[in-house]
Amino acid sequence: MPREAPYLQVADALRARVLAGEWAVGERLPSHAHLAAEYGVGRNVTQRAVDRLIIEGLLEGRAGSGTYVRRPRERMRMVRSRHRERRGGSPFRADMKERGKSGTWEAHSTARTPAPQRIAERLAIEPGDLCVVTRYEFMADRQPVQLSESWEPMAITEGTPVVLPEMGPLAGMGVVERMRSIGVVIETAVELPRPGRATQEQANLLGMHPGDLLLVIERTYYDTDGRPVETADIVVPDVRWEVAYEFGIDHPGE
Repeated sequence: MPREAPYLQVADALRARVLAGEWAVGERLPSHAHLAAEYGVGRNVTQRAVDRLIIEGLLEGRAGSGTYVRRPRERMRMVRSRHRERRGGSPFRADMKERGKSGTWEAHSTARTPAPQRIAERLAIEPGDLCVVTRYEFMADRQPVQLSESWEPMAITEGTPVVLPEMGPLAGMGVVERMRSIGVVIETAVELPRPGRATQEQANLLGMHPGDLLLVIERTYYDTDGRPVETADIVVPDVRWEVAYEFGIDHPGE
């Protein structure tokens, strides 16, 4: 097995010491020269190690003063609930508004894209059947929040005003509202969350390091006949967000 780069070894050691409380929040770390001597490495190695921990949010650099232990970043909570799709408009924008943030996104759709095997299985169609695939980058106050890749069978939307999710009269209104406008009523959503590691492309878009922990949510919408009408892979950076699921309780007789 290849040896880990020296700066990563130093970063791991410093991270462990910070998390163990060797230096309190707000306390200044020893100088780079001191740390370089302590670990037997060059100052450039120490600088890269410290820079990595600054990016991770454990440390902060103060110009002309040094490097300090930073107060831990608060992970914001993203609530996923069946009620979120009943509010009208974009569920993401509504979620961010509840947190006092401005929710925006960029999207790019490609029509007539053949469905790969994994997507065909999720949509109960044949591999190669034509779909519209839309890739999203979601932001809160212009900071990246999540990514999504959505697939919709063109057999459902072709020839309608909503074939492209971000164009037409219901642009940006969300899958539920768009489908309802063409007589397709979405009744249920199934979500499969699982951990993942950021690829280079995902890391670049989300402001992370390749290999950092992600939550990947495989979501599929079904209409009243149980037909899958859309499926998406939603990618959330674990370091900044935690995901909570809300379940309603049905009461007999109501």
